[in-house]
Amino acid sequence: MQIGHITLKNQLISAPMAGVSDKPFRELCIQFGAALAVSEMLSSNPEVWRTPKSKHRLIHDDFGIRSVQIAGACPNEMAIAAQVNRSLGAEIIDINMGCPAKKVNKKLAGSALLQYPRLVENILSSVVKAVDIPVTLKIRTGWDPLNKNCVEIAKIAENAGIQAIAVHGRTKTCLFNGNAEYDSIKRVKEAVSIPVIANGDINSAQKAKEVLAFTGADAIMIGRAAQGKPWLFQEILHYLETGEQLAPKTLSDIKPIVFSHIKKIHQFYGEEKGFRIARKHVAWYLADYSPDDLFRRSFNTLDSAQAQLEALEVFFENH
Repeated sequence: MQIGHITLKNQLISAPMAGVSDKPFRELCIQFGAALAVSEMLSSNPEVWRTPKSKHRLIHDDFGIRSVQIAGACPNEMAIAAQVNRSLGAEIIDINMGCPAKKVNKKLAGSALLQYPRLVENILSSVVKAVDIPVTLKIRTGWDPLNKNCVEIAKIAENAGIQAIAVHGRTKTCLFNGNAEYDSIKRVKEAVSIPVIANGDINSAQKAKEVLAFTGADAIMIGRAAQGKPWLFQEILHYLETGEQLAPKTLSDIKPIVFSHIKKIHQFYGEEKGFRIARKHVAWYLADYSPDDLFRRSFNTLDSAQAQLEALEVFFENH
C-alpha cells in the first residue's frame, strides 16, 4: 500500500489512541508486524506543546515510519502544527476528525468537524499546502446515524490532496457502542481513488480478512483490540499470508513481552509517572489469563516501578 511516496510493507496499521499509542506501545506494534503505528493525538494549540504530556507525545521514534496525528479546528494553527512536527522528523501528518471525546468536540475538533464540510476543506487544504510530506485523515461515518456524510468528506479530502483516509465504522454519537458498520466504509472505497483504511471492531485474524474482503479497503487499522494484545498484528498477518491461525499465546509466551513493555514505560515516563501508566497495560495483558481482578486490584496499589516488576514476577511464577 502506498501513502504518497511512502510504501507500507503490509496492510496493517496501529490506530492512534490517546493515552495508549505512546512510543513504547508503537514500538511493540511495529515489532509484531504493523506496517505503521500512528502517534497519539497532539493538539494544534501551541500553548500546550511545552506541557509534559505533549512533550511525551511529540514523536522521536527511531523505528518504523513516523506518523503524527494532530487535532484542532483552526486551519492556520493546524498548518503550523504540521510544519512543527515535520521539522521534528514526522514523515506523515495524520489529521484527526474522528475522535468522539467531549473535551475534543467542544473545541470543534475531532469528529465535531464532520458537521462543517467547508471548514473541513479549509483545514485539509491548509495542512496539505503547509508540508512536503503525505497528509492523511481519520474520520467517522458521520455525526449521527441520520447524518452520515463520510462519502462527501472523503471526496473533499481527495480533492484537497489527502493521500489516504481511515474510516471508523461508527458515527460520533455512537461513540464505541453497538457494532461497527462497514457498508459506509465500502461506499467510501467505491467513491474515491486514494487508499481507504477500514477501522472498527477488528479484533481477530478472521475478522480482519472479512472486513478487507467486504469493504475492498486497502488496509485495516487496529485500535482497542491491540490493547494488551499487540501480537494481534502478528496473528492477522500470518492468517492473511497463509490462511492458518497461530496458536494462542500462553502466559509463558507473554511474560517477556509484558516485562519488556512495562520496563520501557517506566523508562520513558520516569519513575513517578511510569508506574501509573503501566497499570492499565498490565490489566489489559492479563484480562484473558486472570479473569478475577484480585491481582489487578492489588497491583494498582503499588507505588513504585520496582514493586510492580516484583509483583509481576510472582504472578507469572504462580500461574
